[in-house]
Amino acid sequence: MIELGKKQELTVIKRADFGIYLAEGADASERVLLPKKQVPEGTALGDRLQVFVYRDSSDRLISTTREPKVELGGLAVLKVVQTGKIGAFLDWGLEKDLLLPFRQQTRRVKEGEEVLIALYTDKSSRLCATMNVYEYLENHSSYQKDDRVKGTVYEISREFGAFVAVDNRYSGLIPRRDFHGGAQIGDVIEARVTAVHEDGKLDLSMQEKAYLQMDRDAEAVLKVIDEFDGVLPFNDKASPEVIERELKLSKNAFKRAVGRLLKEGKIEITEKSIRRKS
Repeated sequence: MIELGKKQELTVIKRADFGIYLAEGADASERVLLPKKQVPEGTALGDRLQVFVYRDSSDRLISTTREPKVELGGLAVLKVVQTGKIGAFLDWGLEKDLLLPFRQQTRRVKEGEEVLIALYTDKSSRLCATMNVYEYLENHSSYQKDDRVKGTVYEISREFGAFVAVDNRYSGLIPRRDFHGGAQIGDVIEARVTAVHEDGKLDLSMQEKAYLQMDRDAEAVLKVIDEFDGVLPFNDKASPEVIERELKLSKNAFKRAVGRLLKEGKIEITEKSIRRKS
């Protein structure tokens, strides 16, 4: 059986003026065209060729000896070459660009940017791209707790947190309690593995361990105080929502940072503000 969206080795069974026809074997009824300009020099009947099978602009099966950047069920980071009325078109290494329909975009993409996608077949058996990559990610990696990883943020949920494709391959999540902004869909981030679940999925954090993170958070708090001309218009009793909006920190992290700065004599806390000492 000829497989759409896959690289496969097929047999040359017929020549034509416009190319050659390939099939699994000489007696197979299903065949696919390899256009003349794609035929390697010296190819003869009976030869075996490795090709990739997709659909042309008329939705007919066609093969190519060119190397696609992604196969069916796989993931890749592809460049947006054009946007149109039905979606965006991506460069995946073939003559015909790959469609990323609007309904498969987790955010609107722009020409020139690169996006993480998976390759699937739609209801009409056409190859398309989707930014909803969750079901295409693998669960079992070799990463352990406290390992450093890199990945692409592909979805942000108010309920669950930020979903990350670690190495653009494995399933990871920055839980809501640990995600306070600082990253958007499409961003490539570095993170620390905080847990490996039984099913192999990874919990992540963009923060260091608390004792290491405290110094960075204290510097961040001082920077924001300076942006408010030395007087932060709320103190450590402010709501978690206000703290997260203004400093991208959890309330606990904010209180630890404020405690550090207070101990070092760099700030003073009033009834309604935090002031930087000169």
